[in-house]
Amino acid sequence: LPDTYVSNGVERVEVLKGPSSILYGSNAMGGSVNIITRRQREDGYYGKARAMFGSFSTQKFNLSTGFRKGKFSGTIAGSLDRSNGNRSGSAFWLANEMVNLGYELSGNWSAGATVTMTQTHADNPGTLQSPLEDMWTYMGRGTASVFAHDHYAWGEGGVQAYVNWGRHNVDDGHAPGAEARDYLFHSNDYNMGLTAYQTMHFWQASDLSVGVDYAHWGGHTWNTLKDASKTKEEGIRKCVNDIAGYVMMQQGFFSGILDVNAGIRLQHSGQFGNEWVPQAGAIVRPLEGSMIKFSWGKGFRAPNIRELYMYPPHNPDLRPERLYNYEVELRQTLLGGRLDMGLALYYIDGSDMIQTARVDGKPLNVNTGSFINKGFEVDAAWRIDRRWQLAANYAYLHTNNATVLYAPKNKLWGEVSFQPGAWTLAASVNSIWSLETGGPEKSDYALVNLRGAYTAYKGDVRVQPFLKLDNIGDKHYEVVYGCPMPGISILGGVEVSF
Repeated sequence: LPDTYVSNGVERVEVLKGPSSILYGSNAMGGSVNIITRRQREDGYYGKARAMFGSFSTQKFNLSTGFRKGKFSGTIAGSLDRSNGNRSGSAFWLANEMVNLGYELSGNWSAGATVTMTQTHADNPGTLQSPLEDMWTYMGRGTASVFAHDHYAWGEGGVQAYVNWGRHNVDDGHAPGAEARDYLFHSNDYNMGLTAYQTMHFWQASDLSVGVDYAHWGGHTWNTLKDASKTKEEGIRKCVNDIAGYVMMQQGFFSGILDVNAGIRLQHSGQFGNEWVPQAGAIVRPLEGSMIKFSWGKGFRAPNIRELYMYPPHNPDLRPERLYNYEVELRQTLLGGRLDMGLALYYIDGSDMIQTARVDGKPLNVNTGSFINKGFEVDAAWRIDRRWQLAANYAYLHTNNATVLYAPKNKLWGEVSFQPGAWTLAASVNSIWSLETGGPEKSDYALVNLRGAYTAYKGDVRVQPFLKLDNIGDKHYEVVYGCPMPGISILGGVEVSF
C-alpha cells in the first residue's frame, strides 16, 4: 500500500543501492529510498505554489510554505491530484497534507515533530482479459513522529518515536453482467515503534555507529453488508513485535586512499525468530578522480501480514526471503569533473522466495525456489559547457528465474538538456527490452519525452511556466499484462516561488 509522502514537502531524496537491511531491516533488500523533509534553515518565510493541467482531465495542485524565527521553524505542505485515467473506469483523486515543526533546544540538540496524511479514492477497471465494474478503493493513511537529534564534535545521533497507520474500504466489484457483491471489505493496519542511533568519531577517519529498533505492527480485516452497515463479519486480527540492534564501523587509511567498513545486525521477530544481517565493503581511490568500490551484504524481506494471515493462500509459518549481494563499482571523473563515468558489476544469490503454490489442491503461500541475478550497469554524465549536458545509463540483468515479473533484461536511458539563458529544454528516451509482464509475450518499448520551462524573476518572486510531453511517439505498451499504459500525454502548468 502507498505511504504518505508529499512531494512538495520534500527537500531531497537519497537512493541507496544494494541491500541496506543492516540499517533498515526488512524490505530493504535491493536498496532503500531516504526521503528528507524540507525544513526552513534561515529566518523568514518562503512559499511555493504549483498548478498543472493535462491529458485525461488530469489536474495537480501543490502548495507549501515554511518559516523560521529564532530557534523555531515549521513547514506546511499540501497537494491535490485528480485524473479521469487513461481507461474508462480508472479515475482517481489523491490529497496529501504535511506539517513539520522543529525547535533548536541548544547548540547541540534539536527536536521536532512531523505529521503527514494521505486520502485517496481510485476506481479499478480490471484487466482487458478480466474487466471489472464498480470496483473502487478508498484509503486514508497517516504518519506521525517526534524526534530529537544531537550533534557534537565527537559524534551525532538521534531518537525517534513513530506511528504509521492506514484505513481502507474496498468494493471488489463484479464482472460485466454478473451480480454485484453485497458486502464491502475493510482493513486497518498500523506500524509503530522507536528507533535510536549514535555515531561516534573516536579517532581520525573513524566512524562507529550503534543503533536499536523496536517495532509493533499488525492489522485487522472485516466485512460489512451494504444494506446493513452495522452488521460486521469479523475477519483477521493479528500483530507482531520486532526488536533489533546493529553496529557498524568505518575506518579510513592513507589519507583517504582506502576506506573499509563492516557491520552486523541482529533482528528478532515474534513471527520468524532471529535474523542475522552482515555487511562489509571497501573503497579504494588509487588516482585522482578515480574510485573502486567493493561491497558484500545480506538483505531480507519478512513476510507481511497479508501473506501470513489474510486471504486463502495465507501461511503463518512463512520464513523471510533472503539474498546476498556482491558488487564491484568503478568510477572515474575527467575534464576537471565535468565528465563522470561509472561501471558496476553485481551478483545476487536469493533464496526462500515467497510464492503461491498448490498444496493438497488448495493455494498456499510457501517459501520455495531461489534465484541468481547477475549483470552490470554503466552510466555517464557530461557537462559539455554552461548550457549543454548529456547523461545516459544502461543496465543488463540476467536471471535464472524466467518468471520474475517487471524486471527487464535490458534498460537504456539517455537525456540531453539545453539551458540557453532563462530557458531549460530537455529530451530523453527510455528503452526497455525483454520485460516479463505476466502475459504470453515479453514487452519491448521505447518512450521519448520532452520537457521545457522558462524561469523569470521579479524581485524575490520566481515564476516558472513549464510543459511536459510524455511518450510523444504514442507508443502502446504494457508493464502489467492486461493494463495498457497511456499513449501520448501532455501536462503543463506554472510554479511560483517566493
